This record gives sequence, C-alpha cells and structure tokens, in this order.
Amino acid sequence: MMFIHKAKRLLLMERPIKNGSHGYTLIELMVVLSIIGILATMAQPNFQKTIIRAKEASLRQSLFVLRDVIDQYYADHGRYPDMLEDLVEQRYIRAIPEDPFTHSTTTWIITPPEGGVMGGVYDVHSGSDLIGLNNVPYNEW
Repeated sequence: MMFIHKAKRLLLMERPIKNGSHGYTLIELMVVLSIIGILATMAQPNFQKTIIRAKEASLRQSLFVLRDVIDQYYADHGRYPDMLEDLVEQRYIRAIPEDPFTHSTTTWIITPPEGGVMGGVYDVHSGSDLIGLNNVPYNEW
C-alpha cells in the first residue's frame, strides 16, 4: 500500500507536504515576479510608441479637416477666413479641433495667404515643437 501511495505521488508530480503547509516558496514567488517585471519592461516602449502613433493619426485627421474646410470656405466666399473661429461661426465646422500634442485649440500655427489674396488663414500647422516618428517636426506637417 505504501508503494502505491509513493508511485501515485510521483505520477501526479505532487510535492511532499511538510507539517501540513501548502503554498509556494519565497524563491518561486520572486522568480515569477521577476519574469513579470522583465516582460512589462519589454512591453513599455511598444506601448509608448503606440500612443504617439495614435496622436499622430489624430493630428493628421485634424489637419485634413481644417484644410478641407478652409478650402470650402474659399470656394464659397472667394477669400480665405480671417480667423479659424470664422469657420465655426459660418458652420463649416462644429468646433476647432484640439491639437493632440499641445492639448489646446488655440496653439495652431496659421499661415496667411500670399499674392494679395484676401483673408488671414491659408494653412494650419501644429503648434508643437516635438519631432514626429518620421523625423519631421509636427509644426511642418
């Protein structure tokens, strides 16, 4: 009978129980925590880059929308808007989008038209001085 009990314990890979205690040793817990820490450290740069990519996609979309409604305003009025707020007042856009890098609607860099064309807003750029993942500053997009 004793032989069967030992064979069963070996087959099931059970650890012998001492003094009726169950659980993991401190070494086993430290190894598991170390592995989790290493994996988290390896994943963090990818997570940071994903956040930047999402902000860049939001910036591209905001610039596309703003430039599109500026062109629509010019096509309707024969002149460019004097301010970005004119686009909201004339209902070309519901609200001025927030720059995802400066977290503000007032930091857009406005380029005036050239060649004697009326208006004050020909193009817009981000007000951020950071450099994108493509090595081009956001204020040049």
